Amino acid sequence: MNQTTVVDATFASQCVHKPSRVSCTVDLGADGKQFGHMTVPHSRDDSAWGSIQIPIIVLKNGAGPTLLFTAGSHGDEYEGPIALMNLARALDPADLSGRVLLVPTLNLPAVRAATRLSPIDGRNMNRVFPGDRDGTVTEVIADYVFRTLVPLADVVVDVHSGGKTLSFVPSAVMHELEDRDLMDRTAAALKDFGAPIGLILRELDNQGMLDTAVEEMGKVFISTELGGSGTSTAHSVAIADRGVRNLLHHFGVLDGVPVLPSAAGDPPTRMMTTHDAGCFIICADAGILEMAVDLGAEVKAGDLIGRVHLYEEPEREPAPYHAKISGMLLCRHMPGLIQRGDCMAVIAVDLA
Repeated sequence: MNQTTVVDATFASQCVHKPSRVSCTVDLGADGKQFGHMTVPHSRDDSAWGSIQIPIIVLKNGAGPTLLFTAGSHGDEYEGPIALMNLARALDPADLSGRVLLVPTLNLPAVRAATRLSPIDGRNMNRVFPGDRDGTVTEVIADYVFRTLVPLADVVVDVHSGGKTLSFVPSAVMHELEDRDLMDRTAAALKDFGAPIGLILRELDNQGMLDTAVEEMGKVFISTELGGSGTSTAHSVAIADRGVRNLLHHFGVLDGVPVLPSAAGDPPTRMMTTHDAGCFIICADAGILEMAVDLGAEVKAGDLIGRVHLYEEPEREPAPYHAKISGMLLCRHMPGLIQRGDCMAVIAVDLA
């Protein structure tokens, strides 16, 4: 082995074992309730030795499963941060059997700016996993979550909604998984979350998602799409509040049984899927979007979904867009203007 090889091997070993650049003010293994911060170094013009202080809450009582809940991965999605902060204040660790880790505003810079991407580095938190401890701020946060928090967890729950550019019928979400045992365990938890829709989602792009990183570790992962339009509603927040607590019941961290939708006067969870590329309607025009059907509507293949008005060419007829598949309008583009390449709508079909 020559000197260069020795140096390269030593450098590779150091890279593998380098600790995270993020420090934490709470003891992740201690019993009780702790409110603290993940401290992310961020040197900048207005603070040479500055940092970003991301809230983290740990609740623990003895042995039992660990559930990790994150929200605020995108800064314009609000049901998750609200529900996790509500849960953190309400839970008494004496009532738990296990541990709950809560990170309500994972991408804090984006939450402050009410943007999908971090205003610091322009990165999408849910497209940079497993992260990079030597990367940008967003990558450093993801690296800490992946290498420090996820290994502690038996179950990971990442609460999303549609943000400013999409609106969903509130849904709990999972992927189709090759591991049938993991698929069955995840689906059972999905149903007990108690959202109106339980969705087996085919992603347009899953590169760098926390979902994929956790699933590849063989752990249960639940996500959500609980609304959107850059705001929240009383209904969507109630679903989020009920759902995160239901998962604590489902996994035995909290005594009791999940509160199903029927107890709140809602219909039972409808299991659906986006199994086919035809479920996604992608816009090929830029203009003003006129939806022809509203969220939750049942549609048939060939039905008019929307029209794009070409506002700089008013003499032209608006461009029509039709359903390629029969099902329910699960998601639509927001707000009124749409660009070429945007997802206009998603149609979900009932799970066979």
